[in-house]
Amino acid sequence: MNNELHPATVPEIDMNRVRALIAMALDEDLGTIGDTTTISVIPESTCCVAHLLCKEPRMVVAGLAVAREVFRTVDPEISFEPMVSEGDVLEKGTRMAKISGRARSVLSAERTALNFLQRLCGVATTARRYVDALAGTGSVVLDTRKTTPGYRNLEKYAVAVGGAVNHRIGLFDPVARTDNHREPAPTENGDGIAVAVRRAKEAFPNLAVEVEADRLEEVEAALAAGADCIMLDNMTDEEMAEAVRMVAGRVPLEASGGITIERLPRIGRLGVDYVSVGALTHSVKSADISLDVEVVK
Repeated sequence: MNNELHPATVPEIDMNRVRALIAMALDEDLGTIGDTTTISVIPESTCCVAHLLCKEPRMVVAGLAVAREVFRTVDPEISFEPMVSEGDVLEKGTRMAKISGRARSVLSAERTALNFLQRLCGVATTARRYVDALAGTGSVVLDTRKTTPGYRNLEKYAVAVGGAVNHRIGLFDPVARTDNHREPAPTENGDGIAVAVRRAKEAFPNLAVEVEADRLEEVEAALAAGADCIMLDNMTDEEMAEAVRMVAGRVPLEASGGITIERLPRIGRLGVDYVSVGALTHSVKSADISLDVEVVK
């Protein structure tokens, strides 16, 4: 199989984007007045020790640095000590981090920090489940651009921490001629794929060109046009098997559309190189994590 088109690397977290997201999240949670309950109930001098606690089995850790940044944005004097590492698989009851500082600050940052951390751990945990379902087949799980607006860097980071691989980061990445480009794009003798591939390679000679095919005839046309990768869109298992036979390893093949975790092992055995799954980011259940305040003095 040819899996060199999408290298398995974990992208760095863009902390400038993260800080902008944190600022917006804290603004919508604290408003102009602040945490009225905490201000009313907790004396300003009170300090506390708290722990982030995993509350579900087989949870993959992702986003501790983001949670730490939330607490330190609220109060730079808060101490945040991770007790696990990114990518660790935790069991229910595992302590993830120890947080120490002024109780008002810790409680004011609690929900925003948890919102980020639960989402990213949820993405990483989902990615790991899909990767495990393809284990032993040689096929690679890819994510998509179906991400939460503004969270793409973070969600793709979490996907990679979970063991899956990033597809395109944005529209500026490798050219992908999809079915929605079919009608408005020009053709020659009824062949739009050849024109699209040629134009893409002329405009961006250093970028790979992927063609989406929803029929075997389009697989043949994409191969003849010199596409660097072919996406098999919403094909049956039988059609994908025939596409694998036709292409015979000359370019990577990516299965997409109608992908469920139950179907993954079967697709992997067909011989495709990649399986792209929008559900890694667009249908994720946030992980169950709590902040438990254990000591107040």
